[in-house]
Amino acid sequence: MIVAFRDRLARLLGRHPPDMQVAALCLDEQTGQVLLVTSRGTGRWIVPKGWPMAGRSLAEAAGQEAWEEAGVRGRIAQAEIGRYRYDKDQDRGFAIPIEVRVFPLYVDRLEPQFPEAQERLRRWFAPDEAARLVAETGLKQILRRLPAAAQRLPPA
Repeated sequence: MIVAFRDRLARLLGRHPPDMQVAALCLDEQTGQVLLVTSRGTGRWIVPKGWPMAGRSLAEAAGQEAWEEAGVRGRIAQAEIGRYRYDKDQDRGFAIPIEVRVFPLYVDRLEPQFPEAQERLRRWFAPDEAARLVAETGLKQILRRLPAAAQRLPPA
């Protein structure tokens, strides 16, 4: 109820809550490493992410993005492990605020062929190195907490 009031007030004032995306934090259970992919536009290191999908839970949508962007097959947890915000550049010359909900995905295998294979690179990193490579402050924080948090992640 309070959230609905806040959202209505924000709209009246010309502001609204950020749009939402979902992301898969792809993890190797054996090594503790994190899989990052490059963005299509700038080539920056990111986690696979995208928009929610009709007929899928948020976690399932994140898993689908991991497949499309990184060729990941694995087990995704339904509970998110964190959120971060960033400004998504638009073709029209402005950016919109986005809140990203992050779900752990335990990688079983990487497929050599996947929908965006020709558009992205993928590579495994230790969580602290991955944190240095990504641009988003909130994602850096999630990655830096990962070694301690990995012991408490719910099973997929």
